[in-house]
Parts: sequence; C-alpha cells; structure tokens
Amino acid sequence: MSIQVTVPNLPESVQNATLSAWRKQPGDNIAVGETLVELETDKVVLDVPAPQNGVLREHLRKQGDVVTSGEMLAIIDAVQAASPAAEARPVAPQTEADPAPVAQPVEADTVTEETLHVYAQTVSPAVRRLLSEHCLDAAQIKGSGKDGKITKQDIIDHVEAEKAKTAAPAPNLAVPITAPAPPVAAQTYPASGQKPGERRVPMTRLRARIAERLLESQHHTATLTTFNEVNMQKVFDVRNQFKTRFEQEYKVKLGFMSFFVKAAVEALKRYPVVNASIVDGDIVYHDFYDIGIAVSTERGLVVPVLREADKLDFGSIEKAVLDFSLKARDGKLSLDDLSGGTFTITNGGTYGSLLSTPILNPPQSGILGMHAIKERPIAENGQVVIRPMIYLAFSYDHRLIDGREAVLFLYTIKELLEDPVRLLLKV
Repeated sequence: MSIQVTVPNLPESVQNATLSAWRKQPGDNIAVGETLVELETDKVVLDVPAPQNGVLREHLRKQGDVVTSGEMLAIIDAVQAASPAAEARPVAPQTEADPAPVAQPVEADTVTEETLHVYAQTVSPAVRRLLSEHCLDAAQIKGSGKDGKITKQDIIDHVEAEKAKTAAPAPNLAVPITAPAPPVAAQTYPASGQKPGERRVPMTRLRARIAERLLESQHHTATLTTFNEVNMQKVFDVRNQFKTRFEQEYKVKLGFMSFFVKAAVEALKRYPVVNASIVDGDIVYHDFYDIGIAVSTERGLVVPVLREADKLDFGSIEKAVLDFSLKARDGKLSLDDLSGGTFTITNGGTYGSLLSTPILNPPQSGILGMHAIKERPIAENGQVVIRPMIYLAFSYDHRLIDGREAVLFLYTIKELLEDPVRLLLKV
C-alpha cells in the first residue's frame, strides 16, 4: 500500500514554505515518526515526520521548491522495513562438539554508514545547515557534545583545521633565488563578480522575513525612542535574599526578566495606548497582555510570545523564558509560540550592549530595550555611592503614542523596578 506524505496545514500567517533538506532518500527504510524532510517558513523550520513504517519510494519535490499546505512531498510504500537479522541465513543447530562461534569483525564501511545515519537523526537543524553549507560529511567530525553529538563549534574547529592543512607552505629561505620571478598574471574573477575569499549563500526565509519586517517598521511607523536609567540595587537585594528558596520552590533560577515583564505589564495597564495597534486606520486596544521576548538564535532573531503575562507569577515567567531559550537553541519553536504579541521586550545587555534604540515589531506600537547592568557612581541622599545601573530604551510609534505617555510609561517601569515591593502591591 502506498502512503502519500503531504505538507502539513500551515497557519494563516504563513502562506508557503521552502523545502530546505531531505533527511531520507528513495529506498531508505523509515520508521513512523522519523523526520523525512525539513520545511523552512518565515518563522520556524518544520520537521515533517513519516506517518507510517515502510520504505521511501520517491521524492515529489526537490530542495529549494516552494510548497503550500496539502501539496504532496513523497510516497512511502507502507511495508515493514526489513531488518538485517531477518535476512541472516539459518545455521545448523550447535552440538556439544561444535566450537563456540567466533564473532566476525564488522566492516568499517558499514560502521561509517550507520554512524552517519545516527548523526543525521540527532544533530540540530542549525548543525545540519552548517554541514550542508560547508559540504561536510558528519562521519568525519568527532562530536564533543552529549553522547558524542556534533555541535556548531565542532564544525567551526573542523573547518579551521582544514584551512590550516591546505595553507600554502612558507618559502624555503635557504635556497637562493637565481632568476627573477615570472610576471604575475592579471587577476581574473568569475563572471558573477565574486572575488576569491568571498562566499555567496542564499538568504534563509527567516533572515529575509526579518529584513522585510525591519524595513516595513522603518517605512510605515513614526518611530521615536525615549531613555531612562534605573537603579537596580533593590532588585538585586530581593533576588539575593530569595533566590535559593525561589529555586527550591519553582525549580528554576530567579533572573531579571520576570521583574521587567511584571513591571512592563503594570505600566501597560496604566497606559493602555502603548498596548494598542494601528490596523487599517483604526486603533485596536488589547485588553490582554501577550509579551514577546526577543531571543537570538543561529538562524536569526525570533520573538516567542508569553501569553497572558498578567496572570503569571514570577516562577511561571522564569520557566517560560527558559523554555523559550531552550526551544530556540534546538530549533523547536512552533508557529504558535511566535504568533501574536501586543508588546515586546528585548535584552541587548546579554551581549554587553550599554545603549541602543530597538526597532518596533509591527503591528505593535512599543518595544522595551534592556541593556547591560553596570556599577556606576550616582548621587543618593547627598552622597556619591556605587550602584548597579541599567539604561532602558523605549521605542514607540509616535503616530499613536504621544511623548507624554511614552515618558510616563517608561518612568512607571523605573519606579516599579527601583521599589519592587510595589509590583506586589500594584501601587
């Protein structure tokens, strides 16, 4: 019996997908649930699993094809995959006089093929993409990750090592030069204009979408940014006092993001226009608080959404943020994780940024930018003291939000963070 493998139903926000890589080839035995093909959308990479055990008969689409929901991708012959044990020849029963069988060595080629198959199933999408870009065989690379898995750094180290091997040897200075060097021929470049040392690769769907949305934001919003600084000393004090009990209770570390999410939600409640959007000339107010948390991945920046953040406690927020980070790292964020959102928080301080102007995430009207926390001298009660300080940047769409609301919104966040007890009392 033949089974058709089709493109899964894509959300309304995703019109199509690009076939990025086949994980199985015609003739391969497959088991139900194994990944057959990867589809790249504007937001995530989707793994299409085998619906049944069998043998892959043929591909109906090739790498790079653009496909839509319901299109056929491949055909599977739904038969039980033959196992090597079943193909073994029967042997005569062993008698007491027969010597014990001697294990035969496994051929190296067989081991390499099986190892390659295992690597293809266990490495992350980001690692598979690097292997493809550099035309590398996974079996040639020794993995340093858990259970021998290949990591991104393993590939980088391998590429650098190969470059060092192929580098031209240094000239032997002990040999005198008795004749002038021949004239150097004029340098020629490929017809495409690409110079030696340059490498051109297609832009991924995600990167192209990011570029499109950034330009859309710049061209269709009147973006303005206001800044303020926050003394984080009391947040540090609360965190240091309760972090051990917090971790015991919630099984997750108490970070800073939960404080900023809570402060942002309270400020959004006081200034609902910041939580609104402009849609087809109308102002759409949102009476819910879905906070996007910007996460940087190897494929680009993604913004998973923390649903109904106003109903979450500190522990639930920290768990959700950690879950987003792990999913983003492993390429497992779903389209539902990335859909919607009424306000966004981005943290450039993770990479050491001291000050920046975040770009709006349309159709949202506001985005809060966090930065690195640094100890700086400040005046406090007439004395110069050292305190952990952070600059906050709030970018907003000036078509909808006036400067007064923007400044007061950011100042509210400052007040709540400098006295975190107010987050609990909501005053």
